[in-house]
Amino acid sequence: MAQNPHDLARRLADRAEAVCRHYLSSGRREGRYWLVGDVRNTPGRSMYVRLKDSPKGPAGKWTDAATGEHGDLLDVIRESCGLIDFKDVADEARTFLSMPPSEPMPANPRQVPAPHGSPEAARRLVGMSQPIIGTLVQAYLRERGITDLRGTGNLRFHPRCYYRPDEHSPTETWPAMIAAVTDLDGKISGAHRTWLDPRRLDKAPIDTPRRAMGDLLGNAVRFGTASDVMAAGEGIETVLSLRQVLPDMPMLAALSAAHLAAILFPDTLRRLYIVRDNDPAGDGARDALIERANAAGIEAIVISPELDDFNEDLRTLGLDALRMEARLQVAPQDVARFMALAA
Repeated sequence: MAQNPHDLARRLADRAEAVCRHYLSSGRREGRYWLVGDVRNTPGRSMYVRLKDSPKGPAGKWTDAATGEHGDLLDVIRESCGLIDFKDVADEARTFLSMPPSEPMPANPRQVPAPHGSPEAARRLVGMSQPIIGTLVQAYLRERGITDLRGTGNLRFHPRCYYRPDEHSPTETWPAMIAAVTDLDGKISGAHRTWLDPRRLDKAPIDTPRRAMGDLLGNAVRFGTASDVMAAGEGIETVLSLRQVLPDMPMLAALSAAHLAAILFPDTLRRLYIVRDNDPAGDGARDALIERANAAGIEAIVISPELDDFNEDLRTLGLDALRMEARLQVAPQDVARFMALAA
């Protein structure tokens, strides 16, 4: 039985091509190498994995010619699966190798494990994910009527994000939309995960398909850089729905009503649009945010949906109806400045 990272890496190297086919499925074999875009399984050819021992080096070693990154197959498992702690990497490797569990293994000497749920763990998760264009996230958003993805760089895709219902349950993997939560300076302070079902193009059929981690209070998922005008709402899909008709207006998703009421204001902000959800929690967030904005000398304008939220409006009433809703509620100067012309 392999008892340390070196032994595990060697066992994986003995099955290098099988490892690549499983964890780097976007690539393909060419001669003695497996070619793929990067260690996070992006399509392309800049990363190459040696499949057999040769005078140039042992099997399992890889190099990304575009970035200079290099490593072994344990690194491939860590990055492609979006794992943080080395124990999880080792467990995944043992599962692939059909090995029984072993005693706790030494921590990865190259990186100290990040505390569970910490801002550092969130930053690593975001770093392990990939852009959303051409991925399941784009298909999921399109299914919800969200097709204009300009300014959504804080959204990412992870093909196998770990999910655990509780500490006593086994760990599952699902594709996920990863959203970077940032502070006013743009530093990542947290991450939000929406696990997805690739067959239904909807949220995964699990108890809590949305979860956040890191420092959230006052921070948010940001779309565009706010200056004098900004819109703020609760959910990612709600805010992105309004951006379909106001694509140039900076917006943020605070992820909950309580966090919406506590968002921090940029020093330059002069007008705040509050993207309200039609429920008691949304009413409370609206009232608290109006009071805080007025106290800071910021004009607060509430934008309300016809139905429960703006994504439901978009999907049920259509884009033209949503455009008219926004036109009637947004200040005329901001309609001219931020609203997309009808096709």
